[in-house]
Amino acid sequence: MNEGMPKRIKVVLAISVLLNVFLLGAIGGGGYRWYAAERTAAVQPRGLRFAADGLDAGQRRQFLQGLRAARRAVAPEVDAAREGRHQVEQLLRQPQFEREALVAALARTREADAAVRSRIEQSVVDFAATLSPAERQQLADALVQRGPLRTAPAQPRTAAP
Repeated sequence: MNEGMPKRIKVVLAISVLLNVFLLGAIGGGGYRWYAAERTAAVQPRGLRFAADGLDAGQRRQFLQGLRAARRAVAPEVDAAREGRHQVEQLLRQPQFEREALVAALARTREADAAVRSRIEQSVVDFAATLSPAERQQLADALVQRGPLRTAPAQPRTAAP
């Protein structure tokens, strides 16, 4: 009877070890899949240039060419906006606060940014005018998922104290 006991314990221990290895592998694999899915979701390409990914290659090429042309057309405004932001930074760093100069630099920056946005948006409008209703639906979906029409999930409002 004593001779059978160690054999029985060995079998139970072997089954326990196999079960624990299986469980650890399942937990590790599930954790890895969760981590990989989170990273993949976070890395999804976003931006206006990805809005035409659902369209056929010719239309996608046309869309990207329109965006490139629009960006080239507004290159001076992009530079002006960048310079305006640099001026705002410098004005904020000065020991003496110059309110009028800061307001003027912000206005110039805002005007340049608005001109850039307006031209880029006009390029999207011009492209959308060439699409069928179904293709415009695809473009709208892509703009919501990846482009400038994307919105953050609504956060519940709390009452102010």
